Amino acid sequence: MPRLYEAEAYDTAHWPDSHWRATAPPAPDCPALTSSARADIAIIGAGYAGLNAALELAEGFGRDVAVLEAGQPGWGASGRNGGFVCAGSSKLSDRAIRARVGAAGAQAFADFQAASVARVAHNLTRYGIDADKGPEGELALAHSPRAWTRMQAAPLDPGARLLPPDALREAGLYAPRFHGGVLEPLGFSIHPLKYALGLAQAAHSAGVRTYGNSAVRDLTPQGDGWLLRTDHGTLRAGKVLIATNGYTDERLPPWLARRVLPVLSNILVTRPLSPAEQSAQGWTSRVMAYDTRRLLHYFRLLPCGRFLFGARGGFSARPSALKEFEATARAEFEILFPGFAAARTERSWSGLVCLTGSLAPYAGSVPGADGLHAALGWHGNGVAAASEAGRRMAALMAEGRQTLPALLRQAPPRIPLPRRAMLRAGMAVLRGLDGPVARIKQA
Repeated sequence: MPRLYEAEAYDTAHWPDSHWRATAPPAPDCPALTSSARADIAIIGAGYAGLNAALELAEGFGRDVAVLEAGQPGWGASGRNGGFVCAGSSKLSDRAIRARVGAAGAQAFADFQAASVARVAHNLTRYGIDADKGPEGELALAHSPRAWTRMQAAPLDPGARLLPPDALREAGLYAPRFHGGVLEPLGFSIHPLKYALGLAQAAHSAGVRTYGNSAVRDLTPQGDGWLLRTDHGTLRAGKVLIATNGYTDERLPPWLARRVLPVLSNILVTRPLSPAEQSAQGWTSRVMAYDTRRLLHYFRLLPCGRFLFGARGGFSARPSALKEFEATARAEFEILFPGFAAARTERSWSGLVCLTGSLAPYAGSVPGADGLHAALGWHGNGVAAASEAGRRMAALMAEGRQTLPALLRQAPPRIPLPRRAMLRAGMAVLRGLDGPVARIKQA
């Protein structure tokens, strides 16, 4: 099965009706590949990983690069996400990371995450991208008394602060059903589509050829390189990078089959909230935040005064199923933020995040396929990690220079069970462990 969800999830003919699409500058219309072309390196996917790799290959190594995108740059997760530039690209605990790659490897991964956040900030400055950069920091909110107890007992990262409910209220980050939080200094928010489109424009200026509406239908080794076929053209390249994340066609190559698990995520954005409404709720800060549920919620106040609220947990991309998913997310939003309950949903959309069988990203060579590489599996936090990994993949592909942390170099195992069934069962278990949102007691 090349794709996990219904065809609607992959319909590149239509952009999602997102707040980002409504407020971004016009997207460049990249023409389709309609002939036979050549490049030193081909990249599949014009998202954060693919565009950063293309920029580094063109600017840093002088390579001739062509990017093949099924839709247009930013159509996929890079133009749909919550705009959180942060750590968290692995779902492994710190202890599990140390067990897998040792103390030095764990530190290398931590350094990579910090460099990833810095990479996005650098890109915004270097390429003059105005992406509505928000304040520094990311807030984790305890969804239960037990989560708050664990939070207080855990060691804090340098610069992090514990915030009990009174301190949250004082900081303008208060919602009555959270029991406290930790404010981490690393991270900031952006307009994700403005960032993606800015990268696409920078890549064009650097001489990168980006072909839109050019989904790769076949990928085969040929001579000392690869032949990529689209509906209307072919591209020959010495090396190939697959950077399609949750939208990956697992036939390209078959090695990817069942190593990734796309998961639906939904975002709603309200109408603009007045200063009085924000004050009444107690949420006036633009710091980005999420809760400690396993099926987490993530949320932030946008520069325009609208409120963004995201949730995980859908099983189907059918319109009726997405409507049901949206209704569930809306109900949870009103429970968690009762002061905003009167603010109607202005826009809602969905997209795919990508998990792997190892619960960590993969960035490296495809085994048994000389010159073929992949960078994917950002676990819902790819704005930063995909940007930095794309840069480091460029060094690997151009010079064979390995700068990626060991955790990202471990090939993910195949997921052993039927993924659709496993997804349903797993979501049910996680919901049971989290408990219903309605039963969260006030602090």
